[in-house]
Amino acid sequence: MSEPNDAAARRAVEPVICYPTNDFPQPDLTLYQRAAASAVVAVEATAQPREASCLEVPAGSFLRITSVEGAQVGDLNLFNAADLSERFYSGKTRALHGTHVSTGERLWSSFPHLRPMATIVRDTLDWYGIDEYGGSVHDVIGTRCDPYTGRLLQGHDYHHCCHSNLTRALADHLGISVQEAEPHIHDVLNVFMCTGFTRETGQYFMKASPVRPGDYIELFAEIDMLAVLSACPGGDCGAEHTSDTAPCYPLHMSVRTPVEGALSGWVPPERNAYDGTHGR
Repeated sequence: MSEPNDAAARRAVEPVICYPTNDFPQPDLTLYQRAAASAVVAVEATAQPREASCLEVPAGSFLRITSVEGAQVGDLNLFNAADLSERFYSGKTRALHGTHVSTGERLWSSFPHLRPMATIVRDTLDWYGIDEYGGSVHDVIGTRCDPYTGRLLQGHDYHHCCHSNLTRALADHLGISVQEAEPHIHDVLNVFMCTGFTRETGQYFMKASPVRPGDYIELFAEIDMLAVLSACPGGDCGAEHTSDTAPCYPLHMSVRTPVEGALSGWVPPERNAYDGTHGR
């Protein structure tokens, strides 16, 4: 179809930010970072290559995810530890903060709860910014590599994609079957993953993560959380995923507890105050 006469004028309309966050209550990042500086390790776990691991993260503590042996991407699910129906909402987090998240930004929970589950207090890759391809780190774009898409594209079953890894880990932690666990698995925070959209076609792309051993991202738990982390089969996701081809490395998880009094004045966020009547 040919362009209308005013096509250029239509394209030239300036965009408007959908959800300005300046008016949101802001986290006390200085308080959180000061508390994190003296926090001590309470419990640790390792997500082995092409596997996943769970940790319970009490409200008021810190979850640190660290690259330990080589460049490695992780897929993170977060739940309210007492109510699995409240879980990380990547779509709303993306709408509020952007396609990628870093220091000072928050990870929001699903409807009808919609509140901050966690706040990013430290990110050793926050220097990366947005590269010349439009790529950035820690995305809330991608869903997670999964066996269903893999079957469509490759024609065979692969069981160590992040969706399956997360499913097995959650099932083992809760003592339930994988069939019972799978419906709880949701779109992830792609930790350390470098992604974007091509300018020409708008397609989702990935490139080798800039993460190196010793790099970490640290979250402050605003509520009691269950964290489930998969060490992606794509390794640094510089070539492919959903296979055993890429070199893969473990990811270390630690829960760190602040010293008594370090969070004076902090209170967990309440669930969203919307009355839930939907006009009825």
